[in-house]
Amino acid sequence: MISFRPFLNSDPPGIVEIWRSQAPERGLMQPLSIDLLDTYVFSKPYFDRQGLIMALDGSTPVGFGHASFGPNEAGSGISTDWGVISLVMVRPNYQRQGIGAELVNRLEAYLQERGAKVLYAGGIRPLNGFYLGLYGGSELPGVLDSGPRAGQLFASTGYREIDRTAVLHRDLLSFRAPIDRQQIVIRRRCSLRVICDPPPQSWWEACTLGPFDLTRFDLVANQGRARLATAMFWNLQPLASSWGVHAAGLIDLEVVEDQRRQGLATYLLSESFRYLAQQGYALVEAQTMQANTAARQLYAKLGFQQVDQGRVLRKE
Repeated sequence: MISFRPFLNSDPPGIVEIWRSQAPERGLMQPLSIDLLDTYVFSKPYFDRQGLIMALDGSTPVGFGHASFGPNEAGSGISTDWGVISLVMVRPNYQRQGIGAELVNRLEAYLQERGAKVLYAGGIRPLNGFYLGLYGGSELPGVLDSGPRAGQLFASTGYREIDRTAVLHRDLLSFRAPIDRQQIVIRRRCSLRVICDPPPQSWWEACTLGPFDLTRFDLVANQGRARLATAMFWNLQPLASSWGVHAAGLIDLEVVEDQRRQGLATYLLSESFRYLAQQGYALVEAQTMQANTAARQLYAKLGFQQVDQGRVLRKE
């Protein structure tokens, strides 16, 4: 008989075994270890054992599900207004027995008891408190199409798709920066500033990005030294180790509002790619919402190819 209970300190080995039993997926880091779970899940200051529910057959863990919350508006603490079910996993030989659906029901009850009015399935910023580095890619993409079982589970429990993310890759070994008059003018009037391990901008950013090796690239005007654009990358580990390639993840790209549509993003990313290639990176991943036409056009211009999609799923 299957029973359910909150997480105990003795559960990490069972969670690792459930994780390792899953079929290969592009966006699922394998093989998982207890140390990685501790770094990316259990060590977070907002980890709540009540939000990680285990399914057991006798004393044997056969599934688990994890739900949590995102930050408040200032990023200085947790807000319980919106909740997210980050992951649900069941051993293959126990699937299609209603265990996943029961885990979803119990996780929803946990979130609602604490005040959540809107529920999401699959982490996506700002509901990205857990599993970045272990699932998804450069960001948490919602629920990936390349792992269809999760999408089927959430669809069967009342979640509907409200948006999609595009997962894009660019091979750096073959990258050649676009060259035109606009790019030449930018090179003459701007400089690239590289900042390794930049300080976090908020408590939430420190919690979610703290374990990662970050590099920020600023495009600075030569006259006046004003920052015109910025891009943030992280060393996409340990997930990229599953791909067998040294990869960087683009997590932020911003151009000052009155400087947009002047080619600055193209120049900044081109110079960033040059620097990353010199540091031994062979691949960059970026994610954007499918409806973000400007971002998709920029990435297409730079030679990105779509490799996956994520679904943003919500239940009112």
